Amino acid sequence: MIRLRRPSPFAVALTFAGFAIFVALGVWQLRRADQKESLLARFAQAAHAPLQPLSAVQENAPPTSYPHVIVHGRFDARRVYLLDDQTHADRLGIEAFVPFTPDNRGNALLVNLGFLPREGIDQSLPQLPPIPERELTLTGIYAPPPRAGLKLGGNPLPRQHAWPKLVTWIDLHDIGADLHRATYPRVLLLDADPASVYVRQWAPDTMPPARHRAYALQWFTFALIALVMFFVLHRVRDERAP
Repeated sequence: MIRLRRPSPFAVALTFAGFAIFVALGVWQLRRADQKESLLARFAQAAHAPLQPLSAVQENAPPTSYPHVIVHGRFDARRVYLLDDQTHADRLGIEAFVPFTPDNRGNALLVNLGFLPREGIDQSLPQLPPIPERELTLTGIYAPPPRAGLKLGGNPLPRQHAWPKLVTWIDLHDIGADLHRATYPRVLLLDADPASVYVRQWAPDTMPPARHRAYALQWFTFALIALVMFFVLHRVRDERAP
């Protein structure tokens, strides 16, 4: 029969607090997983949603909404930003971002044309197809820019003068300063086009639900360990055992 010595109030409080915190963190991660699944579902439906004018949502789109918009204007085809270190189907490449001026307004809407893989054994930058400079109508998902992650090594953008410019993250404030123009608070992810060489398989830039569930399992495991340690540390050894 397992016997336990009387625990101190501090040991009880510490174990209870640790158990409660770990369980709460696990539950929070499960809720985050459900939120991310809902977000992914909304994003998947965005490309098939009815089109609405960009002007209707350009400033007040909720953070977790992805409006499907239509916009008229012109590309600034001479200025292209290549977001480096992107992958698709296990291939390394870039995503091409081009400023677009909607309806002759002053602000620049940064448009993501899509993914292109690097070329050859030396992984050189791909040749970009010509970008039309005429008046165009674009449709796509109005979404937040990709997250910057760790900004190691500083921003290389101010040191570049030749176009296209290779960047390691998209910062709309920095790009606005580089263009000497204000930018829209979001970017446009163009709708898929079978005739385009660009790959446009968009996904929201967020942690996947599976990772949140893995973190939840980790926190629940810590809660279990806290209980096990409490009983192990307070177990009384049976001195009559041989």
